[in-house]
Amino acid sequence: MSIGSCADLPDLAGERVGGCVLAASDEFFAEKENLIKAEDPVFIRDRYTDRGKWMDGWETRRRRLRGHDWALVRLGIPGVIHGIVVDTRFFTGNYPEQMSLEACTASPEAGTEELTDWIEIIPRSSLRGDTLHNFQVSHPQRFTHVRLNIFPDGGVARLRVHGEASPNWQRYGREIDLAAAECGATVVDSTDQHYGHPENLIMPGPGRCMADGWETRRRRAPGHDWVTVRLAVEGIVHRVEVDTSHFKGNYPDACSLEVSLTGEEGSWTEVLGQCKLQAHTQHTFEQELDAAPAARFARFHIYPDGGVSRLRLFGHMTERGRLEANLAALNAAPQKQALADFLRCCGSRAWADVMAAGRPHPSLLALEKAADSAWSHCSREDWLEAFSAHPVIGERRGGAWSLEEQSGAAEANDETRRQLEELNLRYRERFGYTFIVCATGKTAKEMLDILRPRIENNAESEIRNAAQEQHLITRLRLRKLLSA
Repeated sequence: MSIGSCADLPDLAGERVGGCVLAASDEFFAEKENLIKAEDPVFIRDRYTDRGKWMDGWETRRRRLRGHDWALVRLGIPGVIHGIVVDTRFFTGNYPEQMSLEACTASPEAGTEELTDWIEIIPRSSLRGDTLHNFQVSHPQRFTHVRLNIFPDGGVARLRVHGEASPNWQRYGREIDLAAAECGATVVDSTDQHYGHPENLIMPGPGRCMADGWETRRRRAPGHDWVTVRLAVEGIVHRVEVDTSHFKGNYPDACSLEVSLTGEEGSWTEVLGQCKLQAHTQHTFEQELDAAPAARFARFHIYPDGGVSRLRLFGHMTERGRLEANLAALNAAPQKQALADFLRCCGSRAWADVMAAGRPHPSLLALEKAADSAWSHCSREDWLEAFSAHPVIGERRGGAWSLEEQSGAAEANDETRRQLEELNLRYRERFGYTFIVCATGKTAKEMLDILRPRIENNAESEIRNAAQEQHLITRLRLRKLLSA
């Protein structure tokens, strides 16, 4: 991704998306909160405070001891970082000589003392005064916090952290705002943005003023204005909210909405016909919507021009959308979390290590092919480690997936359960490991019918049978992992 395209991505750390500067080593001359202000920095020549020259940024005192200064930021939108802007505008004799940036992943509620496992994503780099410094980042992990280090001290006007949102979908219910920037939606095209950028439409929270919305110039030619949004995930829209707050003499007369799976011309379906709008009003359209198809893009039309504060497109993910969203989350997860997720699918540490190291997996098909390849290169010891993660067929222990997969055994009568217990014991005594079968969809009798002849196999053919069953179980569990 180029530097230019990074600047088009949302600022994950900005105050307007909920970013927060949690702590700083020092802020004697200028407050740490200035780092993430939405507005560009300004310089007022004759403005001073009782501590010295007023500066629109974060500025520390002159360091007389060893060490360096730092500021800790919680991202408003957790995500994969692609570019950083360190802005030293108006800092000429008081800018830091160098900087570096670290990032980590933690819960939104984590205190500063709980932030660990920092990863350096920009190594120590030189800075110049009164300059916009652009840095590319290639780390694929999802981050929630960053730490800006400056060496040894000085002032930075703004810090911009550009990237792609990577939401924790477990925090959302079934209904989500498919057009929310915090969920990963982006603006891809518009007819006009003379007074306000269309990206404002999908920002969190209500619009703060008329400048915090999308406003087009007065249209003097035929036609009307529109904006295209790439939805956070593939989904189905069932409620539309159009907020014209702060727009009173310049709101659009009407609006409509189309959706598309591909965003290509000829693929659009109108789901909301032209509806009248009012000034400074939040409008909700639900009964007015036609049955919407699955969509990845939405095109919002205003007639003929004007300003809108926010656009919300509420709906639910399709099955494919959920798979893709969870795969993206798995690809961006910290190494420790990815390993834990893969070990839920297969208990072989060697297999899980290969799968975690092989990220990003671009599709479900690619993930399954990688899983097959990794399993084919596992040793006999790796197979046995995977087998040991399974409860005995018929036992009421193990995780939710095991209980679900073995539901057929749970419904068996007493005699069938007795036979399963007896044959499982004989199997373990003969081969030294638990009987492995892909139990999903099988009754207790069917599992018994599979178990009886397999006890008679020789050790070599049976361990290969068990490995093949583990392979089938892993395939199913990968799907479960991505369908949660």
